[in-house]
Amino acid sequence: MMTSKQIKEVSLKHFAKDGYEGASLAHIAEDVGIKKQSIYTHFKGKDELFLQLCSDASEDEIRFVVNFIETNKTRPIKEFLYDFLMQSLDRYEKNDSNKFWIRTAFFPPSHLNEMVMKVVNEYLDKLEELLLPIIEMAMGEGEINSIIGGRQATAAFLGIYDGIVVEMLYGGPERLKKRLDASWDVYWRGLSK
Repeated sequence: MMTSKQIKEVSLKHFAKDGYEGASLAHIAEDVGIKKQSIYTHFKGKDELFLQLCSDASEDEIRFVVNFIETNKTRPIKEFLYDFLMQSLDRYEKNDSNKFWIRTAFFPPSHLNEMVMKVVNEYLDKLEELLLPIIEMAMGEGEINSIIGGRQATAAFLGIYDGIVVEMLYGGPERLKKRLDASWDVYWRGLSK
């Protein structure tokens, strides 16, 4: 039986690979094994399908962050933060939802820009809200320098995260490693006591 879940799974791969403009409902329907008009039984159209995937991907990313924090919060902050970056890179390589999410955040369809950026900015605010207590706790325990302040340290960390995401999209492995190594080194020296 045909379900909206199957349509979303196949659509995610198409949108992640080809973007909004390159993804075709006809190709999606073909890969699901249905006629194109059957998609409209579940979704009003391409926009509604895309926005649902965007919302789902945001929720997936928040679940990843919450799970990462739960399973790693007792580790030293240096390992915690660096491993968060490493797992983010790994997710981009192996996870269609993450690939779709990052592509969508950087290249939203122009006519959906406002709606997509609302979801992206809510995600970024939530990410900061989730990481801030971890960084503040490390400051309180004397693991890292508290002169900078938790909000500033968290925002700077997210700047590194943004930088590696840009290199994942545009730069390739060597540029990514160079950017990550340099950014991480300067960031960590700034936080170290």
